[in-house]
Amino acid sequence: MRPPPPLPSLLLLLVLLPSPLAVAAAAAGPATWEALRAAAGRRAASPVTQEGAAAGVLRRLLPTHAPSFRFQIDHKGGVCGESSCFKISNVDGSRKDGAEILIQGTTAVELASGLHWYLKYSCGVHISWDKTGGAQLASVPPPGSLPRVKGTGVKIERPVPWNYYQNVVTSSYSFVWWDWRRWEKEIDWMALQGINLPLAFTGQEAIWQKVFKSFNVTDSDLDEFFGGPAFLAWARMGNLHAWGGPLSKNWLDQQLALQKKILSRMIELGMVPVLPSFSGNVPVVFRKLFPSASITRLGDWNTVDADPRWCCTYILDPSDTLFIDVGQAFIKQQIKEYGDITSIYNCDTFNENTPPTNEPAYISSLGSAIYEAMLRGNKDAVWLMQGWLFYSDAAFWKEPQMKALLHSVPIGKMMVLDLFADVKPIWQMSSQFYGVPYIWCMLHNFGGNIEMYGVLDSISSGPIDARTSYNSTMVGVGMCMEGIEHNPVVFDLMSEMAFRSQKVKVEDWLKTYSYRRYGQSNVEIQKAWGILYHTIYNCTDGIADHNKDYIVEFPDMSPSSFSSRFSKQRSISPPRKHPRFFLSEVSASLPQPHLWYSTKEAVKALELFINAGNDLSKSLTFRYDLVDQTRQALSKLANKVYLDAMNSYQMKDSSGLNFHTKKFLELIVDIDTLLASDDNFLLGPWLESAKSLGMTEDERTQYEWNARTQVTMWYDVTKTEQSKLHDYANKFWSGLLKSYYLPRASKYFSRLSRSLQENRSFQLEEWRRDWISYSNEWQSAKDLYPVKATGDALAISRSLFAKYFG
Repeated sequence: MRPPPPLPSLLLLLVLLPSPLAVAAAAAGPATWEALRAAAGRRAASPVTQEGAAAGVLRRLLPTHAPSFRFQIDHKGGVCGESSCFKISNVDGSRKDGAEILIQGTTAVELASGLHWYLKYSCGVHISWDKTGGAQLASVPPPGSLPRVKGTGVKIERPVPWNYYQNVVTSSYSFVWWDWRRWEKEIDWMALQGINLPLAFTGQEAIWQKVFKSFNVTDSDLDEFFGGPAFLAWARMGNLHAWGGPLSKNWLDQQLALQKKILSRMIELGMVPVLPSFSGNVPVVFRKLFPSASITRLGDWNTVDADPRWCCTYILDPSDTLFIDVGQAFIKQQIKEYGDITSIYNCDTFNENTPPTNEPAYISSLGSAIYEAMLRGNKDAVWLMQGWLFYSDAAFWKEPQMKALLHSVPIGKMMVLDLFADVKPIWQMSSQFYGVPYIWCMLHNFGGNIEMYGVLDSISSGPIDARTSYNSTMVGVGMCMEGIEHNPVVFDLMSEMAFRSQKVKVEDWLKTYSYRRYGQSNVEIQKAWGILYHTIYNCTDGIADHNKDYIVEFPDMSPSSFSSRFSKQRSISPPRKHPRFFLSEVSASLPQPHLWYSTKEAVKALELFINAGNDLSKSLTFRYDLVDQTRQALSKLANKVYLDAMNSYQMKDSSGLNFHTKKFLELIVDIDTLLASDDNFLLGPWLESAKSLGMTEDERTQYEWNARTQVTMWYDVTKTEQSKLHDYANKFWSGLLKSYYLPRASKYFSRLSRSLQENRSFQLEEWRRDWISYSNEWQSAKDLYPVKATGDALAISRSLFAKYFG
């Protein structure tokens, strides 16, 4: 093992500005900070409870070193004053309890963050999700030998008070099948990353059941209202109803019990959970129960034929007095179930639902009514709203409309998530949300797709630019990805921005990162990360990265419908109906996968990783990164091979078509074999975790169908028309490639070849009919897939590199 590179001094890493109190007060007046601060203060767990919670995080992470650290809540402000901070210092060596390092902080989240910071920059540790390689802890010295902190210690303040986490759809794309064991790990990870404002949406259907019953809605009515487990996020938003459902009593009870554990742990750690509030979405029976109420049937959302079984939900107008009755009942029921644990509530009534008029006075009245419903349920209520609508529906939300909504509640009683600030910041074009506090967020991922991608320069500087800009109203940073457990480097850096007040020099930071990630220094790895920084992790084209590689999102079109010059044509497509498709990269007619970097340079980085394999092959984090890079390189190659096949077809070159077809299909098989060598790229765990939550055979069957459908067809089909959302949540998982993507491509190319041989046009509808029938069978199937890896990842990567790039 080579010696580690010098780790940056903690004192040099940060030069902190005044306390968050001063920042927030300057941004939007003292009332802002006081309103936000009230969300935590009197609801916080006791110092003893929080110190115990922080110690619990340490025990689960590094049990051998549990006695080595002491945690102390700074409840009197002697260390942090009115700011949020942590301080790391040495413990007097005369103590006999084995404690070596003292960590003090405002809440248990700061204590855990201080622990993580010390482990990172004094011990060379890396902590990521288990599915991205897990934690690298081998570099921690044994108890009794921990590195001393220089001087009187290191104190780090948050430059902004809040660190937000989650997207409203993360609960479906990532969390849906989790049990408490997995949730406990996630909450620990959140605390270590400094997250203190997490969305907490689990189990809300059980609350809604009780609320709606008080309005005379029956269980059978709710069967047609709630979506299935894997589609709850969109049922909650009013995009669909009943799809994948109904929800059993077992599910409702199970999820409510899980939510209570989640919230309890969050509170113990000093987090402020964000709970849901009423956005207006109601069961259809409300029209019969309340005939005079103002209830509107929304339009179609991505169905193929507007099937009323799941299309077109109903929304109660916020201006109707019934809206306030339902809204306050929901918040009060949550308080009854969970206790008075928070005052921050999420509501996105207008997210993907445009108001019926752009009249500012009307929009203002709607906003006031929404907030009034929260206020009636909780007198301290603060409205947290996604700002995505201001981007995705920018044609509607001009300055007058934005102001009308944002100013419909008192300043300080609303926070806005600048959801896509890493690529398309709204704060810059809205005069800092017209004085309303906002959180600078990184969106990064769509559909939980697996793709190496990042905007590290934007992450390392964007929050600083926003916070230090003139009249800034920024009060936090956040991570709002649709799916998690990918691109660990991105989340490592973004998490640090909650504690950084200066821009990060990414190139230098990556040198430290690569040492921490793998537990040792390696010249080739450092060179590789230098290349990755300037290629894969340096996307500057402003395009939302949604993986559209041809293997996982196979074009649903006839090759005769596009020009023979398609492979050289690239432009920006018009938006599709779903706002999450707002930015895509396509040719004149053929969808083109997003490519923002030199694949030749990325292959050089992969070669360097492979060369470093002998030294790092035992590292789980290295194995994950190696498999992911090899997968990406092969997938991008497959895109070119697909285009070559289409070109051969256009040229009526049957032998060329057969050659490229064989290569494309072979690449699918080879990538599947590669992915099978790492536990984190398998279909099996996703399906097994879904089935494990079922308590009856019917539930297990239903949950497996939900799990299979979400990652494939997603939504409804006809015999000859695929779902409009097919492959939106595509995954590069072993098992999925061979059993689903391979047959799809094989069926298509087989018919394509036959059309050349028979000198007739490609029969697209025949292929669709064949493929959709196969997909329906696959979604309902019950065949088993491996849950453990097989094969040597390094050997397989070497072999495939030699085969395709050698």
